[in-house]
Amino acid sequence: MSFGAVAEDYDRLRPGPSAAALDWLVPPGCGLAVDLAAGTGLLARGLAGRAARVVAVEPDPRMRDVLRAASPGVRVLAGVGEAIPLRDASADGLFISSAWHWLNPELAVPEIARVLRDGGRFGAIWTSRDRTVRWVRQLDALRDSSSPRGGPGSPRGGPGAPRHQGRADGARAWLRRREIRLPDSAPFTAADTATFGFTRVMAVGDVAAMLGTYSGLITATDEERAGALSAGRAALDRLFPGAAEINVPMRSVCWRTTRAPR
Repeated sequence: MSFGAVAEDYDRLRPGPSAAALDWLVPPGCGLAVDLAAGTGLLARGLAGRAARVVAVEPDPRMRDVLRAASPGVRVLAGVGEAIPLRDASADGLFISSAWHWLNPELAVPEIARVLRDGGRFGAIWTSRDRTVRWVRQLDALRDSSSPRGGPGSPRGGPGAPRHQGRADGARAWLRRREIRLPDSAPFTAADTATFGFTRVMAVGDVAAMLGTYSGLITATDEERAGALSAGRAALDRLFPGAAEINVPMRSVCWRTTRAPR
């Protein structure tokens, strides 16, 4: 529930998923799509162009306020993944963006299975800076060393990647944190995965400010947060001297499966 404190910055600075990723994730002819743990609706707005109806479920009222203002046509509900406020077999697709690690799978997976119709799509997507790129890893390592709780890409509340981590190890760890393993008894078919790279043009100041939208810095002390953001901006100025805008490499990592017949 820390994210509501920076809801407007979150919506402005965090990346939305790539169009190609959404095309892969959302099945054709999707009637009702659910964005679970929707935040400010970065995913919901993408779903709105690919499903007849979209419902966004989010526990934080401050995030819901921004979601409503920015997402006309999306129905917004208060709720959590362990108790989804929708009837049985009502959704054609249910999707989670960068929030799987906040859920309790033992409770959330049965709820997701309950809400999905037979043959419905369960999908997850993580969209963030591409940590396979060296300067992105350098920036995150700097942020992680300043944050008491780790940072973006690490499980919230967990440690960040070690600063000495090499390119291959860092990339593998970044992808590993974007895996979903369902219980053997879960009523879903075998899962597929895909990744989609893209570039986002951002002001240098916004790239630095985006670091402050992750829980490690949101919950840090004012001194820790200011120090990390200042160090991040200084690092970007060294990496891209004189630049007002930079091309930020992004990646959407996607996972999908199908609800088995009841």
